[in-house]
This record gives sequence, structure tokens and C-alpha cells, in this order.
Amino acid sequence: MKIALDPHMHRHLSLPETCRLTKELGYDYIELSPRPDFMVWWTRPRTYPAAVQAFKKAMREHDVGLATMQPMYRWSSPYRDEWEMAMDNWKRIIEVAVELECDTLISEFGRGGSPERSQADRQGIHTPEACENAFWRSMDVLVPILEREGLTLSVEPHPEDWIETMEPAVEIIKTIDSPAVKCSYIAPHSFYYGDDLAETIRATKGELVHARVADTFNHKASSQLRYIVNPPGSEARVHQHLDIGEGEIDWDVFFKTLHEIGFDGVLSSCVFGWEERAVESSRFMRQEIQRYVGKYWDQ
Repeated sequence: MKIALDPHMHRHLSLPETCRLTKELGYDYIELSPRPDFMVWWTRPRTYPAAVQAFKKAMREHDVGLATMQPMYRWSSPYRDEWEMAMDNWKRIIEVAVELECDTLISEFGRGGSPERSQADRQGIHTPEACENAFWRSMDVLVPILEREGLTLSVEPHPEDWIETMEPAVEIIKTIDSPAVKCSYIAPHSFYYGDDLAETIRATKGELVHARVADTFNHKASSQLRYIVNPPGSEARVHQHLDIGEGEIDWDVFFKTLHEIGFDGVLSSCVFGWEERAVESSRFMRQEIQRYVGKYWDQ
């Protein structure tokens, strides 16, 4: 099992400095989420040779590995220009992953097109069906490349995606039927995945290779007033990425069930909510994850 840090709260640091801090905080692996100086949201990765080589050198010097990379491109967009650019970007980031010796890419099924176009759609172009069809077209393009390069793509249904719950997401992954495509479980999205934490995790058995760890509140609780979003009736999706113990996830159920299904992949600390105490949060999460791993795996 690999325990990794998503350094999003530390993204003001250069990649070499991120490697140093990751090791100082007790992690041996990085989970590289989008950042403006390397792997940018939605657009061409800024991965020129000097940047890639500097990152590789820093990882060697600080003895950290790259467990996962999180490319985010509009591969489920029903708009052809966005989809074609997403394919170009995916092909480039796969090349970078190979160069960085990173064998696992993580991403989301995707919301579809860019918000500006999708929200303005009055012609019925941007439908869940159209987004799913675009996703399948993306799999037709990318799966052979991933298989050839020996990489694993791990995907999850994100709140507001064209698919938000875990059971049908796992069915899609099984339908792809490739060793190159597997499942991620993002703990702070649990209350969108389904109503039973243990059963939702069990649904991923045999497909789960990656899990993100952060806490959140149950947005369905207290007559759906745990969070209050105005105007009333808003379709906004609300959740948080907090330290373990600050929300309502039952962490004993979470880790116990992961152990029961034989999980042995990447566990990453993925807290976003505490930039003002990012170092303390990341250190605490490393200790807590290790405590639960020791409780359920190291027996």
C-alpha cells in the first residue's frame, strides 16, 4: 500500500520544494493534482523538458515517488472542439506519466462541457446521455494507449458529474473490461455515492485501486439543512475536504471495509479546507491514516 499526499494546499511551493516538504511531513509518495505550473486544469500541460527533469531530480534527491497524477480534461464534453482538445491533452499527459515513472492516473467521469457553454445550452446538446457517449468515445481512444504503456486509469463519479453514484460507475468500469481502467473512492464524496458507506465500498471490490482520505459532513442530514445553500432548492453540490474527525464519516467503517475487500492500492491525504494550517493538517493526516492502517492491516 502507498500512502500519498495531495499537495494542493501547498501548491504555492515549487515542485522541488513540494518534494522536500512531502518527505518532511512523513510521506513517501506524492499524488499530483492540477497546479498552474505543471498539469493545468482543462488545458495543455506545461510539462516542458526542463520542468520534467527538475521534478524527477527532486524526487530522487528527497526519496519520494509519484504515486498518482490527476489529469482533468473535458473528455465527456458533447462539444467536439472541447473533446478533441481533451484527447490531445490526455495523450500528452500519458507521455509525461511514462517519463515520470508514474503508473497510475486518476480522474473523474466528468461533468461534460465547460460550464459557460453547458449552462447556456438551450438546444439540448448538453445532456447526461451526450456526456456519457462522449466518455465512451474517449475510452475507445485512450484505453489502447493506456494498455500499451502499462498504465492504470482510476476514475470516480464526482458530485455534479453525469454519473454521481458508485454502483452504476462500477458497472461502467466493468463494462470497459480492461485491466487499465479501475475505480477510485473519494471519501469526502461518500454521501453522494450512496446511503450506506460499507455497502458502497463493497461495490468496488475487485476494481478499487485508489482512495482519497478527507472528512465531510452529510449534506442529506438534518432535513438536508446540514449545509444551507441559497436560493432554496438550489441544485448546487456541497461537500468539504476536512481533517479526519472534523466531519461525519465513520472512519472505522471506512478503513475496516477497505481491508475486508482486500484493498492494497494508493491511500492519499486529500484535505483542501485548511490552507492557513496546511503543514499541521498534512502531518496530522499522515499520522491518522497510518493509525488506521495499523489497526486494520498490520495485525
